[in-house]
Parts: sequence; structure tokens; C-alpha cells
Amino acid sequence: MKRVPGCRIARMLRAQKRRHLSFHTPGHKRAGADITELSYSDALYAPCGVLAETERDIARILGADAAFLLTDGSTCGIYAVIFALRKGGVRRLAVPAHAHCSVFHACEALGVRPVCMRGERAAGIPLQPSEAEIARALSGADALLLTSPDYYGYFAPLAFARELCAAAGKPLAVDGAHGAHLHGTPQYAGNYAQLWVDGVHKSLPALTQGAVVSARGAWAERLREGVRYFRTTSPSYPILASVEYAVRYPRNEALERAAQSAKRALGALDNPDWSKLVVPFGAYADEAQRFLEAHGIYPEFNDGNYIMFYLSPVVRRRQLARLVRLAAKLPRAAVTGEDGASDGASDAGRVETVPLALAEGRVCARACGIFPPCVPVVLAGERVSAPQVRRLQRAVHTYGLCDGEMYVYAEDE
Repeated sequence: MKRVPGCRIARMLRAQKRRHLSFHTPGHKRAGADITELSYSDALYAPCGVLAETERDIARILGADAAFLLTDGSTCGIYAVIFALRKGGVRRLAVPAHAHCSVFHACEALGVRPVCMRGERAAGIPLQPSEAEIARALSGADALLLTSPDYYGYFAPLAFARELCAAAGKPLAVDGAHGAHLHGTPQYAGNYAQLWVDGVHKSLPALTQGAVVSARGAWAERLREGVRYFRTTSPSYPILASVEYAVRYPRNEALERAAQSAKRALGALDNPDWSKLVVPFGAYADEAQRFLEAHGIYPEFNDGNYIMFYLSPVVRRRQLARLVRLAAKLPRAAVTGEDGASDGASDAGRVETVPLALAEGRVCARACGIFPPCVPVVLAGERVSAPQVRRLQRAVHTYGLCDGEMYVYAEDE
């Protein structure tokens, strides 16, 4: 692993490499980095030592007044953000219809009503909400939450959103789960929001579940309370150390340039986020995935149209070049999928489940989709189409379904 200077947690763990008998958790009883709150470490629930110092360092790096280490993933951060908004008086939250499922789960659990922006789709993918749609939704809400970048590598209009929220006296929150690699650049969510989440493990070299949630101003103390509610009291020190390491990790500008060249070579989406290489295969997507995996290349997801290859600063250019050589040979077809919009806001009463094969034409009662990327294929309140059914039937991993059945509103008898 590349040595990155200034990593306090790793330095603390290295200093304590000595023989000892473990009569503490975890139960595997192997000494080393996987410790709990021992006398020489710190307690994340109430940090006062190395973890407190690290959180202050990370807040400074990210431009926040307070930043909190998470070993529970970005989902924990989303819950803490929406808790903080609720404590600050937010009862209605403007959100994109294609927001991550954790946003809607947190709103439901915490008594916040989502005001959905229209779920526009084009070329088979969900689009970021327009400025007009953001303004419409915010007019009926107490706060705004955007996703930037999204899973396909597109940014929300954050500068516009910041000005709009400031003029209305309403807070802006950003789910930046897929944008931790952007800190220090103009596209970073923390340049604009009062509260934001970084899924550090997604696009930086951190262990899975490593994340950070941050805030500015009066929102910092509300967020601190939210973190206490939702963050584990038994954090993984290897994850904590990896988050600090990843946040301090330098940019790899040579790789960023190579990624842009790879996009052109593969005819990938012309998205502005270098870390997300999204290649259209259409009806050949499943075949392309099988071919690449047979050659040891595992993409992030296949949504039935596009295959997405997720990069980070530790990817080597020769690895990227191998991907390009193999993927460039594969056949393509036009992408399929319904364009247009749905607000996902209908509520039609009693809910039942039906097999996917019988769901066409019914009104979906619970958003469901492919995991990853964990954004909806079918929105709640949307009438289910045949292409949507086929995409869900082909998917290896889904969410929002129940044993292969979809939640739908009961039809009038």
C-alpha cells in the first residue's frame, strides 16, 4: 500500500504492535488492527483522542465545520443528514425521484415527506433534475437534497441549487456518495452544501463501508446528534484507518486523462466524472459482461443497457488499457428503455404483491430496481411497462421486490 503521510489512525495502530492476550471483542481473538475501544485507542461514539484529531483533520481537508467518520457506509450518513434536517424543522424534503433508496427509507423512518422531482429518463438512464424542476419542488418543500455525482457520472446543478436555497433561506444537502474523489475540485458537493455525504470506499482506496458525513454552521451540531443515533458503537479500526488514508490520498491526474481517452475509445457516455466509465452495449450487455468476467474483468454493474466500470486513483493505466482492448472488440446494439418522466407520487390505496411476469400495466407501490446501482427501474406510482419487467427479470440482484414479486396497488374489483 502506498505510504500517505499524516495518517494518525494507522500510526497509532502500528505503534501498538505487540503481543497481548485478547479478552476484548472481536471474537476472533486475533490481535492487530482489528481492535475495539482499548486504553491506547479511542472511542468513536465519544472521540477525544486520535479519532477526534482525525475527524478535525478530515473536516479541514473537506472544507467542513465538522466531519464524522463512518464505518456503516453512506446509508448511515444519509440517515444522519435527514435526522439533522428534521431536527432543524424540515418536514418536507425535495428529492430526485431517482435518489438512492436510503433517502426514501430515511424519510419514511424519520417522518419527513419527500417532495419528488420528476423522474426524467433519456437514452435508458435517469437524468439529473432540471433547474426548473428543482425550483418547482423546492417551492413546496423546506429543504433540498440532490445526488451529485449520480451513478452514471453526471453532476447536479449545484451552483444554481446553492443560490436558490440561499435566496429561500432553505438548507441544501447533497448525497455525494459517489463523489469522494472530487474533494479539492470545483465539482465537489462540499463546495455547495450545508450537509453532505462522501462514500469514501466507492471511489477512493478505502475498505468497504468507509464513509464520511460533514456539515457547516449550525447544522454541524444537529448532524453530530444524528451520527450518535445511527453510527455503530463498535466501529472497525481497519475501516477507520482506511477512510483517513483514502481522504488523504493524492489525485492521479495521469489516470484521469487516460480515463477520458478510454471513454472516447469505447464510445462511452460523455459524462464529466472521470471515475465512471459507462459503455452502451444494449441487448449485448449480458453477453459482454460474461465475456469480460471470463477474462477476469469485473464491472460495477450491468443495468441491461450499459456496463459501468468504476475507477479510482489506484487503478493502473495498464489495467485500464487492458479493459479497453477487450471491451472494444465486443458487439453493440442500440440501447433500449422508455424515455420520458414520472413523478412517482401516486398513492392508490391497498397494496398487494404480484409475480413480475404479471406486473405489466399495474401501478407500482414500492420503488424497485437493480442493485447496484440501487436507483429505481420502476418508481412508486408509476405504471409498469414490459421493458421494465424484462430488465428486472434479467437482473442478478434487485431491491424493492419480495421473493421475485412486485408490490403494486390493488385494482378496483
